Amino acid sequence: MITSSAQRIQALTSDGRWGTQTLHGLLSKHARDRPSCLALKDQPNREDLTGDRPLSLTWGELERASENLAIELQGLGVRAQDRLIVQLPNVVELAVTYYAVSKLGAIISPIPVQYGSHELQMIAQTLNPAAVITLERWGEIRLAEQVHDALPKLRLMAFGGDLHLDTRPGTPRCARGPDDANSVLSVCWTSGTTGTPKGVPRSHNMWLATGRCSMEAGSYTPEDVLLNPFPLVNMAALGGFLFPAALLGCAIVLHHPLDPALFLRQMQDEKITFTIAPPALLNQLAKSPDMWRQFDFSALRSVGSGSAPLAPWMIETFDRDYGVDVVNFYGSNEGISLFATPKTAAEPAVRAAMFPRPPAGAAIATRVADPDSGEEIVDAGARGELLISGATVFDGYLDHDNAGVFSEDGYFRTGDLVEICGEGGNYYRIVGRCKDIINRGGMKISPAEIDVALEQHPAVIEAAVCAYPDERLGEKICACLVLPEGGKAPTVETLQAYLLQQGFAKFKLPERIELFAQLPRNPLGKVQRFALQDMVITRLEEQGL
Repeated sequence: MITSSAQRIQALTSDGRWGTQTLHGLLSKHARDRPSCLALKDQPNREDLTGDRPLSLTWGELERASENLAIELQGLGVRAQDRLIVQLPNVVELAVTYYAVSKLGAIISPIPVQYGSHELQMIAQTLNPAAVITLERWGEIRLAEQVHDALPKLRLMAFGGDLHLDTRPGTPRCARGPDDANSVLSVCWTSGTTGTPKGVPRSHNMWLATGRCSMEAGSYTPEDVLLNPFPLVNMAALGGFLFPAALLGCAIVLHHPLDPALFLRQMQDEKITFTIAPPALLNQLAKSPDMWRQFDFSALRSVGSGSAPLAPWMIETFDRDYGVDVVNFYGSNEGISLFATPKTAAEPAVRAAMFPRPPAGAAIATRVADPDSGEEIVDAGARGELLISGATVFDGYLDHDNAGVFSEDGYFRTGDLVEICGEGGNYYRIVGRCKDIINRGGMKISPAEIDVALEQHPAVIEAAVCAYPDERLGEKICACLVLPEGGKAPTVETLQAYLLQQGFAKFKLPERIELFAQLPRNPLGKVQRFALQDMVITRLEEQGL
């Protein structure tokens, strides 16, 4: 399946942004040039999670394991262009599956282990897959049994035991699919922050262009050891780890689900040079210097983060006290790929919230437009929808009415609201989703900036705001808080006073507080504001308010 037009392929190939490299072609090169170098390594607690011992593969072993898996899949009848649902956690087998599927010329559709029968059936209906690949279990979740019950008519392959690392004598290589870097390699699914997930087809060239952006931001090298705590099903892990490692031949150490104590031990024991971590974890580490100093992180060059605005004080603490650079990433499955580094945004306050506009000739091009009229916005201080085009951007959602997804001249409409800011208006500040805006009596409020301020409150671990109905004003703001164990909740009055001290306008102040054991998040850790709002409204209805 090729989704890109011949005109787009020719233009990006002529610019040198796209080429002929494929994921399995890169594997073949590293297996030949650095066969004994580490490629993949499981988390040390894998046996507790799956019942299987942790695996560690060199590039040579990864080549053989993926070859054997490709042969096994062909034995099940999988052919080029077939679509495969893959529901695996962050274990070595998931990365091996990417390379095996690439060799076959098939299409991998990875989904989070949190997805149940409803999501499986919904995705299968859209994808029309040839088979499902999974594990027997992940913790308490019986993955293979769940898949069989949800999709009984599909062929099922469940990993169990060790991977076959040695090709059996006389076994031929798998029958290769067409080596076309413009063929779709994966169909990932939007994170579902606003509703039902949609399939995002991406080719080898799109992913490799994204990987190069991450390499530039993180200054990756072939000798790096990368620690990946995000499931290999979406942009953060694929664009930030799998494809940069494939391009450079560096190592990936896996981690999942997030366990802060284990994560820190892995950073020390594996001599990690770069990782990407959720903002909440970095905030916790910045607030806990004693915890940081318990470990030896001398190999760590820098750490990335994203998916939510970062706290300037956290970046300053890592820079000043820990000697570690923080890189702010902003990306999506559709192909957004912006970043702020110490080189492009030296001041912590800038790097925490602003992303440099890509210069002319970069892999992507951006502009800001009025969400309703589509007219371009150029004035500093003005806000509008971010539009993006270029080598990293997809061509449209799978089997979906893509009307309105792109502008008339082909720019992807991200749905993200940005403010043009910084010196010369050369930066963007993400202020929320176009549809996330809270309308309080006609005053339009972006919730993201309030989230960041509230998360800095000393009595709060996590925070997010959402709208709730009001007869007079239409909507008011509710602060949804997670407190430390035994913590005392702030009052509405003290919370308002805290935000006023931060310089917030009165119309942006929360007028209600709701406490949660945890905030609803998607598999990438993003707060699902629509779900949070539903929970708050349900509570109000139960109280007769």
